[in-house]
Amino acid sequence: MAEPTPRRNEPRLRPAPLLFEPAEAAGDPEHFFGLESIDDPRALLDRATELTQAFRAAADRTVEFQAIAAAQLADPRRFDRLTPAAIGERAEWTEDYAKKMVEFGRDLLRGVEGNGHGHGVSDHA
Repeated sequence: MAEPTPRRNEPRLRPAPLLFEPAEAAGDPEHFFGLESIDDPRALLDRATELTQAFRAAADRTVEFQAIAAAQLADPRRFDRLTPAAIGERAEWTEDYAKKMVEFGRDLLRGVEGNGHGHGVSDHA
């Protein structure tokens, strides 16, 4: 499984919102967020670019939440804390990657706790 690299200093884009598709549309392999119905290549490129940015931003955001959760699960103050190996197994990561994610999560939590303007949950809408 590919392991995403945590990104610390990249600006966060405000992408177009992702909307869930109706079940009948999701079942149609030719249907993907209405892109197949856009005839104008300029409009298609614009909408596909918006979706690409939205998916990237969503993926980056979820990686941050994974890191925060990993740091919380590994917190030595927890009586039920997990080892990096156990966290890695649960998230389908290698142990080394789990260690990196725990550290990344700790950095995020310090940013949130320190000034309220970190990459963590403080700006979650």
